[in-house]
Amino acid sequence: MKKVKIFHQPNCPFCKMAFKYIDELKEEHPEFKDIVFETINELEEPELADTFDYYYVPTFYVDGEKVHEGGIYKPEVEKLLKQVMGKE
Repeated sequence: MKKVKIFHQPNCPFCKMAFKYIDELKEEHPEFKDIVFETINELEEPELADTFDYYYVPTFYVDGEKVHEGGIYKPEVEKLLKQVMGKE
């Protein structure tokens, strides 16, 4: 199973929405519950965040590859999670 690393900030509205969409999609697609998410608050771990190439949050990395950066909506999150599961 591929791992998803998410860089975020606690007050970012798009980050909050992304986490909400992930929770909703886990309920709609139980197979998504098996995906391993590593969430990194870039304000608490700036040294780690600085080792990655991105400017906007939320930013998603799958197995070390950046797959999305910036504002994201539910259909995009669903597509990303299906790709992680190998279903798209």
